[in-house]
Amino acid sequence: MRDGFIKVAAVTPDIRVADCEYNAEQICKKMKEAAALGSKIIVFPELCITGYTCEDLFWQEVLLNGAKDALDQIRKESREIDALVFVGLPWEWKGKLYNVAAAICHGRLLGLVPKKNLPNYSEFYEMRHFEPANEELDYIEYPGEEEQEWIPFGMQQIFYCPQMEGLTVAAEICEDLWVPQPPSITHAIAGANVIVNLSASDEITGKDSYRRNLVGGQSARLVCGYIYADAGEGESSTDLIFAAHNLIAENGTILAQSKRFENEIVTADLDIHRIRAERRRMTTYPTTQKEYEWTEFELKTEETKLERTFAQTPFVPQNKNDRERRCEEILSIQALGLKKRLVHTNCKSLVVGISGGLDSTLALLVAARACDMAGIGRNHILSVTMPCFGTTDRTYQNACELTRRLGATLKEVDIRKSVTCHFEDIGQDINCHDVTYENGQARERTQVLMDLANKSGGMVIGTGDMSELALGWATYNGDHMSMYGVNASVPKTLVRHLVRYCADTCEDRRLGEVLYDILDTPVSPELLPPEDGKISQKTEDLVGPYELHDFFLYYVLRFGYAPGKIYRIAGKSFAGVYDDETILKWLKKFYWRFFAQQFKRSCLPDGPKVGSVAVSPRGDLRMPSDACVRLWQRELEKL
Repeated sequence: MRDGFIKVAAVTPDIRVADCEYNAEQICKKMKEAAALGSKIIVFPELCITGYTCEDLFWQEVLLNGAKDALDQIRKESREIDALVFVGLPWEWKGKLYNVAAAICHGRLLGLVPKKNLPNYSEFYEMRHFEPANEELDYIEYPGEEEQEWIPFGMQQIFYCPQMEGLTVAAEICEDLWVPQPPSITHAIAGANVIVNLSASDEITGKDSYRRNLVGGQSARLVCGYIYADAGEGESSTDLIFAAHNLIAENGTILAQSKRFENEIVTADLDIHRIRAERRRMTTYPTTQKEYEWTEFELKTEETKLERTFAQTPFVPQNKNDRERRCEEILSIQALGLKKRLVHTNCKSLVVGISGGLDSTLALLVAARACDMAGIGRNHILSVTMPCFGTTDRTYQNACELTRRLGATLKEVDIRKSVTCHFEDIGQDINCHDVTYENGQARERTQVLMDLANKSGGMVIGTGDMSELALGWATYNGDHMSMYGVNASVPKTLVRHLVRYCADTCEDRRLGEVLYDILDTPVSPELLPPEDGKISQKTEDLVGPYELHDFFLYYVLRFGYAPGKIYRIAGKSFAGVYDDETILKWLKKFYWRFFAQQFKRSCLPDGPKVGSVAVSPRGDLRMPSDACVRLWQRELEKL
């Protein structure tokens, strides 16, 4: 395991009811196949050594002895693989029969975990044969490799691997998950970050959706990985059918699931670092008061070959319907926040600096929605275009036409004269196109907007997005400042999709055409003179591709990933788009700018949070302005 990734498997073997010898052979075969795929945790179904549907045969001593012999065979075969394996069987203890999960690793039986909740309704009659687990932990004598061993027997067990960077595993069995208070709750609170479930869930119509929601929801509530191995074909079909519906989930997301009605191996890569980071962040995540038996096991720390994929745009849903629903939701959140501020302050106008670029376009669209929500005419929006040295005809015309189509009030303030005068006052050579030349224009634009807001009894609406704030790509007290920043927690990659959604869904054909042209315009602050009438200053040529920076930003802030891990998954996600050298170049740039520019984020105006990542100093990011980046840079240099 490297970077917290570990491959796990849920396996449904072919079995014959009550044929323990055959079943052990099939389990060993599948165990080796799963291990060959790189799986380090391998989970088999409930009572798979005997079959779940043995019914009154569970009372037969021959079957119970056969199950023990089969377990011993599986245990011995596990010496050849490097994995923690869970298999289900019946186990007699102190005159009672229990439905247990046996944990095995490298030829050792680590523990037996009995089932707590025994269904005895509808098609289930488990209490006819089995005893529910009690709260007390016990120990059984078991013949080990060299001498007799005392093996933990009870629910309150956690299996941990010191070599695997915090991997902790606990087990529950089938119905344990379906009850109001599953054992996995206690397991997770006690420290388990992976829960395995050995199940024999029969299939009836519609049950698969419920099961999938149950597994996903439990992994979300417990902030854990959840491996669900289900019984399949081979169980008795007297009254029930088993579909081998195997599921692997992580923190609410189903990473993998099998095809139903086919016995197979399903694998996925769990991210233990991500789970641990999420638990650290959640101050409401409790710690246990109960004592648990912690049993150590060893695995080799070889690198996991990743099957897992990572979206290039983590802020943007990949599914079209989900994306459209998300866009509508975010636009509503932005507009509702602005409406509240507008009504509360009794402002008479909303002042928006409109440039013909993506960010100001989104801000204007949000302002229009906010006015509609508040029952205020869109003419109360003062859309201000401020051409200067870098303005191109394309962006100017788009800004004007967009304003007219949305019904806002257009005002043009040419700032060339005032900026030239200001340069003369401070001794700035107008032919020296340095940072003073650029920022002087940005601050003049902000001054114009602030003064117009005062004049019209309004407020200035900030247009800058979260990606710019993360990189510090904003002029301090220029476009950095406003009275309400509607885009402050919207990353650049999402801004583009929000504008496209508006273009796709608007009824005004001409408005849609303008929005599409804005989407096709290079991202630029337009602070340097154009070349042959076209934009000469392209932001992404200077700070790097926003799709990379948004990818970095998501994993830095959302999960606290280390630079090496981000570099690794970025290389996988952007393979064929950017080479490793390019990714590393911009990753270094991201960390340098992110740390160096925190002082700009420490004094941000108010703005609505729309997603799980934000940089507001009053919300998600309490970061010192003078934090040192050395540790992160040191890891980057090793790459």
